[in-house]
Amino acid sequence: MKDIYQVIKNVHLSEKATLLQETNNEIVFNVDRKANKLEIKRAVEQLIGKKVEAVRTANCLGKQRRQRRADAGRTNHWKKAIVRLKQGESFDLV
Repeated sequence: MKDIYQVIKNVHLSEKATLLQETNNEIVFNVDRKANKLEIKRAVEQLIGKKVEAVRTANCLGKQRRQRRADAGRTNHWKKAIVRLKQGESFDLV
């Protein structure tokens, strides 16, 4: 089992993530690309001390970037996890 700080990199803050937190009681995290749902669930429960109901994951591709010359590069691929907390649990990011 991986260390919880290797699984969860940081909290993903965006308008959609804020909306998910307010409406569905869900938190969005940037996680390790090799982490599975069970590792993410255990890490979140240990890190914030709340019960997790469900975990959804998505592999996000890095964006293509072009510098001044003609050669193109890209940003790194990353994985995000949308974690739904059980009914009655709440987590405030502020």
